[in-house]
Amino acid sequence: MGKAILVALYITICCVAFVTSKIIISVLLYRRWKRKHMVYEDGFSGGKLVMFKSPMMQSLKSDAFLKKTMNLSNKDIIGSGGCGTVFRLNIDHSTAFAVKRLNRGSADRDRGFERELEAMGDIKHRNIVTLHGYYTAPHYNLLIYELMPNGSLDALIHGRSRDKMHLDWPSRYRIAVGAARGISYLHHDCIPHIIHRDIKSSNILLDQNMEARVSDFGLATLMEPDKTHVSTIIAGTFGYLAPEYFDTGRATAKVDVYSFGVVLLELLTGKKPSDEAFLEEGTKLVTWVKAVVQEKREEHVVDSSLECFPVNEVNLVFSIAMMCLEPEPSKRPTMAEVLKMLEQIKSDKHVSDS
Repeated sequence: MGKAILVALYITICCVAFVTSKIIISVLLYRRWKRKHMVYEDGFSGGKLVMFKSPMMQSLKSDAFLKKTMNLSNKDIIGSGGCGTVFRLNIDHSTAFAVKRLNRGSADRDRGFERELEAMGDIKHRNIVTLHGYYTAPHYNLLIYELMPNGSLDALIHGRSRDKMHLDWPSRYRIAVGAARGISYLHHDCIPHIIHRDIKSSNILLDQNMEARVSDFGLATLMEPDKTHVSTIIAGTFGYLAPEYFDTGRATAKVDVYSFGVVLLELLTGKKPSDEAFLEEGTKLVTWVKAVVQEKREEHVVDSSLECFPVNEVNLVFSIAMMCLEPEPSKRPTMAEVLKMLEQIKSDKHVSDS
């Protein structure tokens, strides 16, 4: 009898110790979370503003910030797309943010949305647009990003910005390397790994130094290191999606690699994946360029605004794009390998010049 009491006492002590340790760990994690975030509950609209603590955000008052955010209107719109509308939020003459409004989905999806944003709030990388915080409300979500003064690569190649700023070959090469570096970081250095799922020229933004920054994580998916894919509802942008994604609905890092290959073709040719000329001919940018590369006529399809360019470098980037666009995912390089090949172009040139 005494032995049974001792066993029961031992089990009780173990259970109490286990529960106590869990409580302590939870409290410590919550305190750590609070140190990294500023949370403001909006009782009027039922929303919640979460701002990741940083030197830029420390001086902002959450109630004033939220009031300005709620007053955004059509005159503040700076962009729009399939995932939402982007507004410019001016705090004062020297501080501004990009605010993206997303319509809300199901409760489960929104809980996943917050978990994913917590992970993305920790990302600090020179080639990724900083996410400063987010706002959740009953009918929509807001993402609060660092504002990029030179807009998107899409606008620079295809839009109004093209008339204002000439994009020479060194600039295009630097943008390609910077974007590859940012995507490689998401794939290989983040824990959990992040699959972007919507890599395209309009989601590659340019800072004041014309450095590429990967943006828009509205479709991003977290992937644990031991997983090879994540099953999702097919999403993304026509012309950039990998063929296997249509067939299986499985998002892998190689889906992003394919999309990046299309971006490289845009940088090289100055043409959109959905160019009307391709639609009329019943083809697409990828098919057209593959035929040109097979005939070794790459320099004849380079963007006409590129008046002077090193043919060898351009041909090497064409060949890297073709690797990214392999129909079979296993034959595509990883983004780390793509980055290494792109960087090698200039390093090899310096070696040959010396």
